[in-house]
Amino acid sequence: MRALLVTSVGVTCAAALTLPLAAPASSAPVLSSASARPPSLTTEPRTDTTDTIDTTDTIDTSGTTGTSGTTTSDTTAPDGAEPRAAKSAAEPAGSTQSLPLAPLAVPSNRVAGAPVVQGLPQRDARPFSLVGVVWDDAEAELHGTVQVRTRATGTTRWSDWQDVETHNADHAADLGSAEREGRTVRGATAPLWVGDSDGVEVRVRPESPGSQDRAATHVPLPEGMRLELVDPGEDPAPEPARGAPANRAAVPAVFADTPPTAALPEVLTAEIAAASAVNAEVAELGASVIPALTQAETVESVNLAPGAKPYIGPRPRIVTRKGWGADEKLRERNFGYTKSVKAAFVHHSATGNNYTCKQAPSVLRSIYRYHVKSSGWRDFGYNFAVDKCGNIYEGRAGGVTKAVLGAHTLGFNTNTMGIAVLGSYGSTNPPAAAVTAVSKLTAWKLGLFGANPKGKVTLVSGGSNKYRKGVKVKMNVISGHRDGFATECPGARLYKKLGTARTSSAKLQGR
Repeated sequence: MRALLVTSVGVTCAAALTLPLAAPASSAPVLSSASARPPSLTTEPRTDTTDTIDTTDTIDTSGTTGTSGTTTSDTTAPDGAEPRAAKSAAEPAGSTQSLPLAPLAVPSNRVAGAPVVQGLPQRDARPFSLVGVVWDDAEAELHGTVQVRTRATGTTRWSDWQDVETHNADHAADLGSAEREGRTVRGATAPLWVGDSDGVEVRVRPESPGSQDRAATHVPLPEGMRLELVDPGEDPAPEPARGAPANRAAVPAVFADTPPTAALPEVLTAEIAAASAVNAEVAELGASVIPALTQAETVESVNLAPGAKPYIGPRPRIVTRKGWGADEKLRERNFGYTKSVKAAFVHHSATGNNYTCKQAPSVLRSIYRYHVKSSGWRDFGYNFAVDKCGNIYEGRAGGVTKAVLGAHTLGFNTNTMGIAVLGSYGSTNPPAAAVTAVSKLTAWKLGLFGANPKGKVTLVSGGSNKYRKGVKVKMNVISGHRDGFATECPGARLYKKLGTARTSSAKLQGR
């Protein structure tokens, strides 16, 4: 039955994702004033390949709810700042500037033996909106703190220092996979959304030994550290209006600064039945949005055997990769698939909360570019993303109904999906709209593969800092990233909401 569910639902909504793709062989920060005006940057190639992984002791966690030097940019740049250039349709959207970090000037009151801080003094740059730090060895950990301050484009106003999360490889392709081993994969911090900026300053302080351990020395910083400045490029042009049948509402706008409306009532009328054909046609045309279906429409689309109990939530509205402006030339051409989707791992993107929902597509394009160009991954790491208004976005390419192999939870990417809630939720409560969107998405996608959102599942670890490779781990079907890896993700406040998400998701499935 599982194969039947995936294939038939794909007829309705996956065409937008499969037609352009080959068949499988994958609020502004507080400001202060200051100014500076120095120089320049260059470019870097990338390498690509495909992925797989498989995998035997049992542990239960289900009780809780390159090199240094200048480089990288997709366009050349003269010294000093310049306005964002208009790009032709043939050019890739956005760009990446890569600036090597170096030891900063040593203060006169520095204690002998204290670690040397690396970074960049204040400098100009071409416009960018997201920052992160990468280093050569993907296995090396950054033990220390990373802080940046940025200047708003065209002004002399500098932000306060902002922390960048040093998450150290917890979001990544599994060890031994082609995506991990067959590419130039780098260590990386989480990316931080800073808004439209043209000046930057960064400092990286090594972690000092604890006061109890006087004999210990500080842990050295990774080699080849560089600052990545990502320009997401312009938003995609709006789609031309398409004719719709009489008495039918038009396809909803792609982005909203208010939560999407509630699901339609579960009554299958002749008019709603006719809508399925329209939705399929929209998908085939490569639309920016896959419209929502009612539960009745969703169940009808999967061709269940007579008398079978569906347990599938209504398909939610999903903004496609085209809708948020993904440059398909950036990613690896082929796709990686696993056999099933047995569980969902919920993450926060750790990019901060200073974005509006209209900016969410720009945040996604920035993360995508950071994952591929800066970190060396084959594609966007997460299978789906959710913004603070509850809009749902397609993440990694390969088909929203399919078991696409992601790079979201090191050790547990096989037979799972990753959902990133855009923002940082360690000390900030996630908006109710975002939690509701996670419930809707999991009710539908897990339902396609017969998974109960309130259930438990046993997964086999591919190797992480929490479970060695081959260990069988019992988890919640909807788990947080920290359940598979020793990390703060998805943030304490979002993690506490997963029990609510499980209950709501199961209810949407009719359980």
